[in-house]
Amino acid sequence: MSSAENPIFSEARLAEIKSVVERYPAAQSALLPVLHMAQEDFGYLSMPVQQLVADTLAVRLMAVREVVTFYTMFREQPCGKYLMEVCTNAGCMLNGANELAAHVCETLGINMGETTPDGLFTVTEVECAGACAGAPVVQINNEYHEKVDAAHMDAFIADARGQGGAA
Repeated sequence: MSSAENPIFSEARLAEIKSVVERYPAAQSALLPVLHMAQEDFGYLSMPVQQLVADTLAVRLMAVREVVTFYTMFREQPCGKYLMEVCTNAGCMLNGANELAAHVCETLGINMGETTPDGLFTVTEVECAGACAGAPVVQINNEYHEKVDAAHMDAFIADARGQGGAA
């Protein structure tokens, strides 16, 4: 695997991309799954990675940028080992998401959107996690945690740091 600054898809990944593209009437239609693959391979979607995706699908870089900047699941910067995405939409907000987000940031000593100096945690907010019945919701590395409170997050952070607690 190459780095996000000097990206090259492996032969196996190129074969997978070709298979995905064949399912659609136009290569640009495969943009979402190919971006997911690129983020999986390189960790985040740097400009060189976005250009690689554009070149691979033979689409304009602007078409890639429009998708990357629209969807919150795509990252343009490296993130911590644990990406904690706090839903702050109305349902979660009314159930304490803003206070929860502030607590997590204060506990970690970072601001929203930042990564801890040890590279372990990144905290972001998302507009809607789509799980309002479980509000407040925190998605940690693509795994949903519902009805989360400060104690749950403290235990997760302690466990991730190897200090005990239940994640």
